[in-house]
Amino acid sequence: MSGRRPARSLPTDEPAVGLVVAAHRRHYTVALDDGRSLDCILKGRALTLACGDRVHVAQGPLGATIVAIEPRTSLLYRSDAFKEKLVAANVTQVIGVVAPDVPVDEHLLNRWIIAAETEHCRFVLALNKSDLPDATRFAARFGRYRELGYPVVSVAATRDVEPLYPWISRERSVLIGQSGMGKSTLINALVPGAAARIGALSEALRSGRHTTTSAALYRLPAPGGWLVDSPGMKVFGLAHCTPEALARGFVELRDLIADCRFRDCRHDREPGCAVQAAVHEGRVARQRVELLQSLLAEAATARAPSATPTRARRRDSVSETD
Repeated sequence: MSGRRPARSLPTDEPAVGLVVAAHRRHYTVALDDGRSLDCILKGRALTLACGDRVHVAQGPLGATIVAIEPRTSLLYRSDAFKEKLVAANVTQVIGVVAPDVPVDEHLLNRWIIAAETEHCRFVLALNKSDLPDATRFAARFGRYRELGYPVVSVAATRDVEPLYPWISRERSVLIGQSGMGKSTLINALVPGAAARIGALSEALRSGRHTTTSAALYRLPAPGGWLVDSPGMKVFGLAHCTPEALARGFVELRDLIADCRFRDCRHDREPGCAVQAAVHEGRVARQRVELLQSLLAEAATARAPSATPTRARRRDSVSETD
């Protein structure tokens, strides 16, 4: 993926190794492999971390410092022409959380799906608050995502989360959603003792705020795996993705795009566009194609020579709702 920096070489004295389990700005909590937990800082701006990162920690007279990061298997993040915000590292799946009592931005939901696809992660849609009166009608809205091959799982965080267990077992997942969808309540129901950690993590990270404004990782009981609770998000830019990666993120368009007459087809009004033909025939949802066109336009704008901030795009860990 473009924009990534290579991992720094490891020091010769082999610092302690562990997993980033909480992140707020430049402060991190690292669960070391030897069982200890350290509050760490990250010096400099050349490296930015996310929950799920495997890191090397050196301890000195002034405290613990993260000195290196191990290679990532995946990195979920969002970006525009000016900055990047990391969400979670080394995840195997993205769980999008929606609920009937909060207006769902399906344009945003589809961006989560494309982000998961570009990182080769499974996407699962969790319909929370299934105990609300309008839940059945709400669930019917998302049948087309199931038709695309994405699991759609109904749960009630305050009553029954059993349907979600088979999907998170042994997986490294990140929960993502708009504010108010109940992600933190889901975490508390899925992970014993998670609620007790909220205050401790907030204090350790010196944020003085509830951890829903920071990212936190929770280990699952046997047979294992972990969950990252991310802050609620109003936007999810994908300016870092190439046009080819964006197009591959739409599972129903992959074969069609290969049949387009022009290699650089924008799938808009070009003659012989297989994608537009499929839209006219009702085989592909117009909303999804319009999203692809929007994402391609955003990526082109971010890469334009006039968008000079793109070339020095700032990378931050996700630490607050925006």
